[in-house]
Amino acid sequence: MKQTINTENTQSQMRKGVLELCTLSVLAIGEAYPTEIIDQLKSSKMMIVEGTLYPLLTRLKNANYLTYRWEESTSGPPRKYYKLTAQGVKLLNELESTWDEMADAVNKLLKENKRK
Repeated sequence: MKQTINTENTQSQMRKGVLELCTLSVLAIGEAYPTEIIDQLKSSKMMIVEGTLYPLLTRLKNANYLTYRWEESTSGPPRKYYKLTAQGVKLLNELESTWDEMADAVNKLLKENKRK
């Protein structure tokens, strides 16, 4: 029986692979509430849901790449605002470098092997 590749699954895995980089990039601008992070990612066509972002933020915080502070909200419970630590900035720089190298390599390969 012939197996097929689920394109949507592959695309989802590709997005998950760069989600950490993209999240850190959003926080490089300044601290943000998770809903603001999601909105910015979605505006860049990175489809993400809260159920994916919150565990990522927790992992990054536990690894000392992020810190957070609580702020009272006039429209509900207190909000947690995240920001990069010095280690988070270093990780972002490393991931950006890795991304640039990988994207260049993939683009070169695709260009060289493009059908004519």
